[in-house]
Amino acid sequence: MTEPIVGQVTEVSKDSFWPLVKAAEPKVVVLDMYTQWCGPCKVMAPKFQALSEKYLDVVFLKLDCNETNKPLAKELGIKVVPTFKILKESKVVKEVTGAKLDELVLAIEAARSNQ
Repeated sequence: MTEPIVGQVTEVSKDSFWPLVKAAEPKVVVLDMYTQWCGPCKVMAPKFQALSEKYLDVVFLKLDCNETNKPLAKELGIKVVPTFKILKESKVVKEVTGAKLDELVLAIEAARSNQ
């Protein structure tokens, strides 16, 4: 896969993440860093999907912070799940930790308005 699909959340791995972020430029990218066992992550998943359907000019990615993807999770500095990273031009510009939908929406809006 060379680029993410608009209007849906694309699952990434430690190997596909940076190429997809690069391919998405100059769009804003939102990454949902989650785990399979995290209750708040499961609550946020359908809300994150709904955001991907609302903001068609933003790229939505998700990363399972499992053993395989641990190097990328460490590189991005994750401390808690869920963590949402907002990137512009391959740089993290904002981070939202926890299942805070309102805060995430504000961060997305701010990143979009600064394009």
